[in-house]
Amino acid sequence: MNRRYLPETLAYVRITQQSLPMGKIEGEVKAAQYEWQFRWRFRQRRLSVEPSLGRALIQEPLERFLERSDYQLEPGSDYTFKVRTKM
Repeated sequence: MNRRYLPETLAYVRITQQSLPMGKIEGEVKAAQYEWQFRWRFRQRRLSVEPSLGRALIQEPLERFLERSDYQLEPGSDYTFKVRTKM
């Protein structure tokens, strides 16, 4: 059987702030040598990620992770998800 190898990178997420009444979650995400800060406004489904270096690699997978998990995430907690790319 010939399967095509899909590279993966593990991304580490830490939630630093959460406000359910304001509809936002803030935190940091690290993958390989990259590190970003993010703000997820889940009522508007709007994600901002800074800095811009490497943002294109993480924005879409991070948004999918947050959409799946937003109400289960806790400030001060750490989470992981896989990114289907080699960073």
